[in-house]
Amino acid sequence: MVNKQKLLQVFPHLNSELILEIEDNALKKDIPKGTEILREGQYVSVVPIVMDGLIKVFKQYEERDLLLYYIKPNESCIMSFAAGLKNEPSNVFAQTEEDTTALLLPVKKIFSWIKEYPELNSLFFQQYNIRYSELLETIQHVLFNKMDQRLYDYLREKIDLLNKNPLKISHRQIASDLGTAREVVSRVMKKLEQEGKVKQQANGIEILKW
Repeated sequence: MVNKQKLLQVFPHLNSELILEIEDNALKKDIPKGTEILREGQYVSVVPIVMDGLIKVFKQYEERDLLLYYIKPNESCIMSFAAGLKNEPSNVFAQTEEDTTALLLPVKKIFSWIKEYPELNSLFFQQYNIRYSELLETIQHVLFNKMDQRLYDYLREKIDLLNKNPLKISHRQIASDLGTAREVVSRVMKKLEQEGKVKQQANGIEILKW
């Protein structure tokens, strides 16, 4: 059973009747860190809303990943929403970055809810605007920023999201998220370390300059 008070925090502007519908039909699920919750080509039956934790959404090209965006608490995945409503397979992957509690909204119910409760549309339009801005920023980073700036910005964002500094992460994982090779990350990391921006140590990578 989903806690009604928590629902009111996540959906402060929704109709009380819709809140009751969500309470009765949504599934609250605890998902361990590192769990793949969506694959490219998979049909979407539920749309997640993160209550606690963090989900990474990414594309995969020739065994390399490209991070698209993170789903943070009180946010949802607009890609899942769009694929679910169109009954089309997903074109992205999603995986939990931390132990995550998610509210899973059944797509079949969302169909009727968006007709009966128009304010639900505004919730997902808001999510669309957030993701659109983030994707534009990702494209700008890939096209115009040098790898040292991309890597430094990536580490800063990750530390902010997880509230952990040092950050326990491998060069291989960073390379996967940035769509590059591990050797490139290692070389650029050494450059950032020489510039006094980061420090690599046994318990992780620490940002020294903000």
